[in-house]
Amino acid sequence: MIAAIQRVSKAAVHVNGEEISSIQQGLLILLGVAAGDTEEDARILATKCAGLRIFDDEQRHMNRSIADARGSFLVISQFTLLADCRKGRRPSFTAAAPPEDAAPLVEIFVDTLKEQGFTVKTGIFGTHMEISLVNSGPVTIILDSGVFRQSRRKSKRDGT
Repeated sequence: MIAAIQRVSKAAVHVNGEEISSIQQGLLILLGVAAGDTEEDARILATKCAGLRIFDDEQRHMNRSIADARGSFLVISQFTLLADCRKGRRPSFTAAAPPEDAAPLVEIFVDTLKEQGFTVKTGIFGTHMEISLVNSGPVTIILDSGVFRQSRRKSKRDGT
């Protein structure tokens, strides 16, 4: 599971010209679900996103979490994050999970954030959407749940 996280001062999603969701200060997360991803991936990645200290403190250092900044999340499913562009000029999306597997994992990701007390807005899964945002900073971070999963397994093996 891959998350492209953008710190925003505002963001909105439109479908057929109509705004369906918007946030002010917070994080816009474009979320790609890979084939083979699990509920654990969704929960690990959501928890990591919620804990990132990427909001400015009084000294303008990135030292505050989204909770500290009283921000919201806008989560948009985006299978194109799994694009494989190694060959030719047309991306392959075979690494992306099929919609029937991806949709429930996106919901688990969103529910994990909500369970932590956050306001979470979303797009509409599988729909053509237009996203507008003002990236604050700019700050954009890419996270991959596979990295955290491997790290956790290594720690368990090493006994740390």
